[in-house]
Amino acid sequence: MSQFWSPAVRALTPYVPGEQPREKLVKLNTNENPYPPSPAVEWVLQAFAVDHLRRYPDPESLALRQALARTHCVEPDQVFVGNGSDEVLALAFQTFFCQPKPLLMPAISYSFYPVYCKLYDIHYRTVALDDRWQIALEAFDTDNGGVVFANPNAPTGHGHSRQAVAQLLERVTESVVLVDEAYVDFGGESVVPLIADYPNLLVTGTLSKGRSLAGLRVGYAIGSRELIEGLERVKNSFNSYPIDMLASEVAIASLEDQSHFRACCEQVMATREWTRQQLETMAFEVLPSQTNFLFVRHPRHSGASLFSGLRERGILVRHFNKDGLSDFLRISIGTDDEMGSLVEALQVMV
Repeated sequence: MSQFWSPAVRALTPYVPGEQPREKLVKLNTNENPYPPSPAVEWVLQAFAVDHLRRYPDPESLALRQALARTHCVEPDQVFVGNGSDEVLALAFQTFFCQPKPLLMPAISYSFYPVYCKLYDIHYRTVALDDRWQIALEAFDTDNGGVVFANPNAPTGHGHSRQAVAQLLERVTESVVLVDEAYVDFGGESVVPLIADYPNLLVTGTLSKGRSLAGLRVGYAIGSRELIEGLERVKNSFNSYPIDMLASEVAIASLEDQSHFRACCEQVMATREWTRQQLETMAFEVLPSQTNFLFVRHPRHSGASLFSGLRERGILVRHFNKDGLSDFLRISIGTDDEMGSLVEALQVMV
């Protein structure tokens, strides 16, 4: 720890991303899509004029915002873009949640949320999940400086309906409600249509999961023009050119290939259900999932021992060594062959 760090930096506990192994493993730990992006992405990469890179990109990312607007049936000025949804979330926390009242979030959700709070000195309060490991939307009270939750939730996998989120928005009207839809493409119900009726709703999303573009880093937010304007003010005080030319063209090509997108998501969901059935025959408890992962535990084996045993057999999953989660594994959905290898390894272990 350097003497030159500011006191705030010394107090930070950064987010720890999933391992990116150097050795060859069946990689089921970071919720990446097992299938390649649209063939149109490769065409863009092959045709891109390298000479364009000597110039700055469009600071407004208008073409990309127009493509996202068409995809989600909104207007371009209701769309904000950034380098992955993590950057968009960070800017949203800074824009909306630095308030006198506490930000409310689930006790178990995306673990980056508390990191943002510490970075921006945001006071927050957590709300426990219910006895089914679901976010209890009714437990969010109205006296708050904002609400944030992932829907479907990570790492538990449950998603709330649009109607359930609308009921929350009927109660929480004086602060921003941020719904993180990173996993919505795998069976969740998007709440983007609610934006027309609830000006305090901000929805974030990513092209990393359903669009197979985790290596590109493109995320977005959709909300009222007033919310987007606030995000733009913060972004332009930090980095006026967040989306590079190549990322923009690749993202647009992916968004325009809806058939490939739907086919990949449907395949992931089918494999997820097959895997769930196989795990349940081995006595695993498998939480219901509307994501591209499963959250599971076994009554006779600890999460740590299963994690280590799978690693020894060349399969990498995610184990959260935290109170309340240490018995569970989060297993990303891979190809049919990869999930078959997982099931075969577990059959020997349990």
